[in-house]
Amino acid sequence: MQIQANRGASVPAATIAGVAVHLPEHVVDVAAAERELHRRSPDAAPRIPMVSRLTGVRQVHRLPDEWDASDLAVAAAGKLLAEQGIGADDVDLLLFASASQDMVEPATSHIVAAKLGVRAPVMDVKNACNSVLNALEVAEALVATGRYRTVLIASGEAPSRAVRWDVPDRATYLLSAPGYTMSDAGAALLVRPTTQAERAAHGPHGPAPRGILASAFGADSSKWTVGMLPGGGTAHPRELERTYFEIDGSRLREAFLALGPEVVIEALERAGLTWDDVALVAVHQVAVAYLADVHEALGLPADRTIVTVAEHGNVASVTLPLQLATAMETGRVEPGDVVVLIGLAGGISIGATVLRL
Repeated sequence: MQIQANRGASVPAATIAGVAVHLPEHVVDVAAAERELHRRSPDAAPRIPMVSRLTGVRQVHRLPDEWDASDLAVAAAGKLLAEQGIGADDVDLLLFASASQDMVEPATSHIVAAKLGVRAPVMDVKNACNSVLNALEVAEALVATGRYRTVLIASGEAPSRAVRWDVPDRATYLLSAPGYTMSDAGAALLVRPTTQAERAAHGPHGPAPRGILASAFGADSSKWTVGMLPGGGTAHPRELERTYFEIDGSRLREAFLALGPEVVIEALERAGLTWDDVALVAVHQVAVAYLADVHEALGLPADRTIVTVAEHGNVASVTLPLQLATAMETGRVEPGDVVVLIGLAGGISIGATVLRL
């Protein structure tokens, strides 16, 4: 795996000015849904709700029937703009970052912009569950050049629309089961240039500039078949059976473990920091047990992470902003704290971004 990293920002050019999340009110009890699945397909689905037991996921969010992925993004983005005291006309670039999309054409970013009243340039950034993290990489780079000053990243994840609950046999069940923890949510982040005060900030031990300090990314694309949603593209344009998630959970976990911690370590080193400097590690979560893998691989104390998957499910690329927003709202982090965002995505890919709030 070849690691691509930025040079590390001794003087950060961009910062996350704000983050907001929208969680649909309707929730589904995962164990109850599994029991209903067994009742309808007793030969395919186990009697005991194994998914909820193995993953630790208790409930997931479901968007309203009349909503699309863009509506989730708009709900979060509208909340963020209001909190920041700015209007749609203040946005000069909108990035829709999500594994989900309203339709193949046009780009969902246009739909989000139309609903928000944004008239700026738009584009989609799509890389499965790393979509938001990659959009942050794009936004930082564009802000650093001076081309844009107010970049709105909006994500709307609606994976529930691609989860298969009609399982005719055990093989289909096994490929569908990882989807039973997937959850719908929206998120938005505002990326802006750092101010002179943020660039010159000092902490108790010396210079402590605020903003995005460093990032690194890697991929092992030879493993792209371990987690797929194959329908809708040129490979399977009209095959209804391929419009559901097909995920080999065991192989996916093995693939992520094989990537190792190098990307994360690289980002932290480029920021000139150690784990002792880090207040929070937000990491993509598909199961509570997987967090133990992360702690072991990184040599990271468990109290540096925050568990969101148990109560909110796997919200795909919204996972990282959800953890960041939760930590900020609950006082887990405050201005001046260092946060590491770690993304894991089908494909497979890994990324890490280090920032000081």
